[in-house]
Amino acid sequence: MAEKKSFVLRIATEKMEAVEKWAADEFRSSNGQLEWIIDQALKKAGRYKVKSAKDTTDESIKKDEKNDNKS
Repeated sequence: MAEKKSFVLRIATEKMEAVEKWAADEFRSSNGQLEWIIDQALKKAGRYKVKSAKDTTDESIKKDEKNDNKS
């Protein structure tokens, strides 16, 4: 799983309530719903390249090798 960065979001109460309702309808947490909305918007705008399973595996191997070399 990719590392996640925490941040504070200021949002109008009405918008957050709409997100919470939508999340409940989709059986997601509010955080998961916001992440999904952002993911969809980034893909639609062509600003997010979806990594293949191979790319993810390669990155994991590189991280493991880097950690092994630190020891």
